[in-house]
Amino acid sequence: MKLVFAGTPEVAVPALDALIASDRHEVAAVVTRPDAPAGRGRRLVASPVAERAAEAGIEVLKPAKPRDEEFLARLREIAPDCCPVVAYGALLPKVALDVPARGWVNLHFSLLPAWRGAAPVQHSLMAGDEVTGASTFLIGEGLDSGPVYGVLTEEIRPTDTSGDLLTRLAFAGAGLLAATMDGIEDGTLHAVPQPHEGVTLAAKITVEDAQIAWSDPALRVDRVVRGCTPAPGAWTLFRGERLKLIQATPVLDRTDLAPGELSAAKNNVYVGTGSHAVELLWVQPQGKKPMKAADWARGVRIVHGELLGL
Repeated sequence: MKLVFAGTPEVAVPALDALIASDRHEVAAVVTRPDAPAGRGRRLVASPVAERAAEAGIEVLKPAKPRDEEFLARLREIAPDCCPVVAYGALLPKVALDVPARGWVNLHFSLLPAWRGAAPVQHSLMAGDEVTGASTFLIGEGLDSGPVYGVLTEEIRPTDTSGDLLTRLAFAGAGLLAATMDGIEDGTLHAVPQPHEGVTLAAKITVEDAQIAWSDPALRVDRVVRGCTPAPGAWTLFRGERLKLIQATPVLDRTDLAPGELSAAKNNVYVGTGSHAVELLWVQPQGKKPMKAADWARGVRIVHGELLGL
């Protein structure tokens, strides 16, 4: 099939690579979000997908909105058979959905109908799921509600962050998307409607969502830290400034600390929660680089009974 691939962040690049490598399909063009400011100089930078496509000599389309007439006209000129999508980052209007004969097929990082929305991996970790996966489905006008072509499962490991899990799913999902394109092309794969039961929503995680509530149980604190790493980053307040929490682990045999109460030894930093304590392993003070929590604690000289949080 002639394909137009839509995607933007680094997590979409493995799928693009898999389709470029396919000897059955042609990636005629790539659709991605416009260049965005990045770094201290706020210089405009092309998306990872745009950079990879340019390296491969593939035409790159960067519409401000996918309903822009110039973009739609070019899409019609290319006349793709199908448009595979991975984390494109914009809603596709019906006028665009109608262009490819075999539709737009999305690789979504959850076992649909669970965790429809922008942040399925983060929500799966924060909810304490033991298994997640990826699904390919035909995009319609609803939110991730179209019929499903294929799925794969992935075990969630006890120390996984959303970054760890998303990386594994990106590479495994690349194979799933390529196989889905093959099955659509040869007619052996047919989309199956999603069940009405088991629908959960995964809205974008905000900075406010990532603030630690120390009255929560330690397992919940651990899940929020892992689910929000690397982005947007779990955080708390210390002496009125934000402290980013990069890595923490529950300590089941310590229950003597009040929620948010700090206790620092030579090589360990503990914080009380609504159940047992957690040990802080890596933190990032405001305006500084990540550091071991014990090094941070020695530098700030924690006072007995001092608290994290409001």
